[in-house]
Amino acid sequence: MMEGLRKPKELIVVVVTLLAYGCPVQAIVHALELDERTVARWQERAGAHCQNIHQDQVMQAQLDLQHVQVDEIRAKGRQMVPWMAMALMVSTRLWLGGVVSLRRDRDLANRILRLVKACCQPRKRLLVLTDGWAAYPNSIRRTFRDKLPREGTRGRCALQVWPELVIGTVIKKTAKKRVVEIIRRMAQGTLTQAQEMLAQTRGGNELNTAFIERFNGTLRERLASLTRRCRHAVRRVERLEAGMWLVGCTYNFCWPHHELSRRWARTQEHKGEASITPAMAAGLTDHVWSVQEVLTFRIAPSPWTEPTRRWPKKAKRPSCSPSSARLRPLLRLRKGVLCSSTS
Repeated sequence: MMEGLRKPKELIVVVVTLLAYGCPVQAIVHALELDERTVARWQERAGAHCQNIHQDQVMQAQLDLQHVQVDEIRAKGRQMVPWMAMALMVSTRLWLGGVVSLRRDRDLANRILRLVKACCQPRKRLLVLTDGWAAYPNSIRRTFRDKLPREGTRGRCALQVWPELVIGTVIKKTAKKRVVEIIRRMAQGTLTQAQEMLAQTRGGNELNTAFIERFNGTLRERLASLTRRCRHAVRRVERLEAGMWLVGCTYNFCWPHHELSRRWARTQEHKGEASITPAMAAGLTDHVWSVQEVLTFRIAPSPWTEPTRRWPKKAKRPSCSPSSARLRPLLRLRKGVLCSSTS
């Protein structure tokens, strides 16, 4: 991330750390005497670098997710209404990624679920809990299915949904900004299967979306455009997306999770609390990363593949018409007469 920057590395690390914690840009500008455009450019570069780290470390890990919760947030923008969809692995509190879009449509649900599928092992037992948005159940079925050849017949492969996929929805009815009723439904699978998977992942006793909502609260705290009753409005979608990747990546690798730390201390009979991050709980790393380690992390390049050679096509000779074929002997004769006369 620091390649080509002229400022000291210590200053860049301090600025990115403050941005990851939700410090206002104007406060950083006045405190460290920097230009506002410089701070914004550093945030976008750090967000793009964190997205590459997420793709290299989380999406390539092929985790056994077991229990996933998906939700979306409405952000404030100038002359636009951006939406942000996110997913969370409940057992380790690992953030699986997010998607930003200007429309809350089926494409938004498909994109976030494709991110979830890229992180998990294929055809494993999986419980997905969402809110009452009607686009989620069908998007989940379309995403978590594989091509299987037809037995005894020829033709196109059949698309089959994962056999142990369980889908649940939690609908909250509010009145005067208070939740008065919670409706829990099963879109696929049985309630018994869902309760067994909830007990295995310690996700509560009933269907809920509490864990992803807690992460939403952390994100609202650190991104001003997501904060309720705030005058800040995002101008560019790329800026909001960069802030999301920066906060999400540092949440996974840099900030210890209190509940995970207490749980690990109880199981290991360790006095006090240990520092356990969601990435450590998922087995992606064995230590707490610093922000400087995140910014200086080198991602291995993709393996080299020989480019395909495209040979130029031979130019086709123009086809002659029958009339020109008849005139060809006359032209030859005329050329011979002209040559003899000149000689």
